[in-house]
Amino acid sequence: MSGISGLGVPDYVGVLGGGRMGAGIAHAFALAGANVQVVERDAESVTRARSTVLAALLVSIKKETTEFGLDELTARIGFSTDFGTFANAGLVVEAVPESLEIKLPALARIEESVGPEAWIASNTSSISISRLAEQLKRPDRFCGLHFFNPVPSSKLVEIVVGEQTASELTRAAGGWVNALGKTPITVRDVPGFASSRLGVAIALEAMRMLEDGVATAEDIDAAMVLGYGHPMGPLKLTDLVGLDVRLGIAEYLEATLGDRFSPPKLLRDKVARGELGRKSGRGFYDWPKEDQA
Repeated sequence: MSGISGLGVPDYVGVLGGGRMGAGIAHAFALAGANVQVVERDAESVTRARSTVLAALLVSIKKETTEFGLDELTARIGFSTDFGTFANAGLVVEAVPESLEIKLPALARIEESVGPEAWIASNTSSISISRLAEQLKRPDRFCGLHFFNPVPSSKLVEIVVGEQTASELTRAAGGWVNALGKTPITVRDVPGFASSRLGVAIALEAMRMLEDGVATAEDIDAAMVLGYGHPMGPLKLTDLVGLDVRLGIAEYLEATLGDRFSPPKLLRDKVARGELGRKSGRGFYDWPKEDQA
């Protein structure tokens, strides 16, 4: 139900969307002791989500980052196409693609499926939480929980506070993030929040430099890794996030914050060609088959 377990996370967590981010969120909550239900749109997507989560669990066990065995962890995570499995969830995290047209009906269906005491969060990286909450009957029980890719190794989660987000939810979310072994930062609901606004600005400038022939992708990334201590360069990170995802965020920020977030032609051309990064095998880098996901 909506109670908090001894480990600081809701006893039962729902995740809508089992792609890379949703699977990572499910994995994180399971390792923290929650029972997790992942809901996907069809049977094929359920199969992919199950495979992605299983692979992540095996890595955690191999690296000894969890005290739980595989049988216990897999028994804790369910997969379904049925929104009704969210009925007893204390928290449901929406992790569907970064599109207002997709997220709005998804959140409405979540709210229809959960109990009145459940909390709802969106993993959106840029879309206004207040805008997403407009059609909800209980907007005070809704916030942003912006996880980072890859979720298992990322240490940061942005808690995004909408205009009507309850202070109780903001406090609870901080506890959940800490229980996941990550660090929360709380930000006001502005376009791009804090991390996406900064990260996209750097990534877009790196693309313009590549477009202008300033340096190779490898050398541009090396400048940020070796010169500024970033764990990964902006172009390689864009490949991991997905060029289509970056483009969508950039277009949203351009519309809300102005021309400084205008996507470079290089980015638009790559997305049009289907060069989406690691998931397609090519972006700013070529990715071998075994690294694609």
